[in-house]
Amino acid sequence: MIKETRKHRRILRHARVRAKIAGNASKPRLVVFRSNKHLYVQLIDDEKNKVLASVSDLKIKSKKKGGELAKVVAQMMAEKARERKVQKIVFDRGGYKYHGQIKVLAEEMRAQG
Repeated sequence: MIKETRKHRRILRHARVRAKIAGNASKPRLVVFRSNKHLYVQLIDDEKNKVLASVSDLKIKSKKKGGELAKVVAQMMAEKARERKVQKIVFDRGGYKYHGQIKVLAEEMRAQG
């Protein structure tokens, strides 16, 4: 039997969510991946299996952490989405709980339009 870890539970949660949602060219899926140090966000068209835009905090040279950093990443992603004329998205939290950085990122994306 597999020992259930946090990572394993997150992967199972993500698989359940992915079975229900999908993005397309007009309404792409916004995927969030959060490592111990960084935050990555991608817009994906699942019909063509193509990444439309991606942003991470690796290129941000500020000392911000946590929610402040998620806000900056969300603003950068909103700008890239506007360039590609994306009006609506499907939010895929990647199996993470909806709190902390994930919640701040989602709320900032909504605020940016």
